Amino acid sequence: MAIVLISLLLYLTASLLLVRGMGDARQRPSRAWLWPAGAAIVLHGGYHLTVALHTSGGPDMHFFAALSLVALGMAVLTALVGARGRMAALGVVVFPLAALLLLAYHGHGHAPSKELDWQLASHAWLALLAYATLSIAALLAIMLWLQERALRRRDFRPWLRALPPLADLELLLFRTIAVGFSLLTLTLVTGVLFVDDLLAQKLVHKTVLSVLSWLVFGTLLIGRRRYGWRGVKAVHWTLSAMVLLLLAFFGSQFVIELVFGRG
Repeated sequence: MAIVLISLLLYLTASLLLVRGMGDARQRPSRAWLWPAGAAIVLHGGYHLTVALHTSGGPDMHFFAALSLVALGMAVLTALVGARGRMAALGVVVFPLAALLLLAYHGHGHAPSKELDWQLASHAWLALLAYATLSIAALLAIMLWLQERALRRRDFRPWLRALPPLADLELLLFRTIAVGFSLLTLTLVTGVLFVDDLLAQKLVHKTVLSVLSWLVFGTLLIGRRRYGWRGVKAVHWTLSAMVLLLLAFFGSQFVIELVFGRG
């Protein structure tokens, strides 16, 4: 519990430092947030490792564990991207979310997991990394929409200074989608290669929704390349694809584990 509480406090400290920096119109936010954020990420990952070492079976990837791992991946990506540019504003949302999901995972408890061979383990970790990357893309899309809306209304607030120029934010959005799309492609390919029986493992709905999300993301990337899709249209396509992806894994897993009580 101590690791969880310390990580939670560090995540919130990093968020507060970011908010304070964004509220100061005289200067750009400093990188002081990186230290508590980095320490929180290390403790967050260390907690999952500790649970894995003390729980029978493979790594815990049940509903809340998977959510916490995705949030951890989002926090890592936010720290890496934020340290190199002006996208640290993502941390205002991502770090509290990571703290909340880590606390939820700890509060729900830990159940033994099935031992996975390296093929299925690779598929599972690729899936979590794809979800984390595309979740960051969804947040970037929301930030792009908010920035465009504020500029159209000439509503120039201090938080706008924490964001890169509109064109740079849009470029980062599509680069993130491209990386996430590649990871999602690998996830689907490894699923086809390594999962023996989709019907027996109740994975049909998950596969169908994941493929639909993959098609939407792929169409968006093609539309961007061939027709120059951008702005609100890109936001709508990104969020639609992300909703399908969330339903594919977390929606079905929520029903199976928490509603019907089956692992």
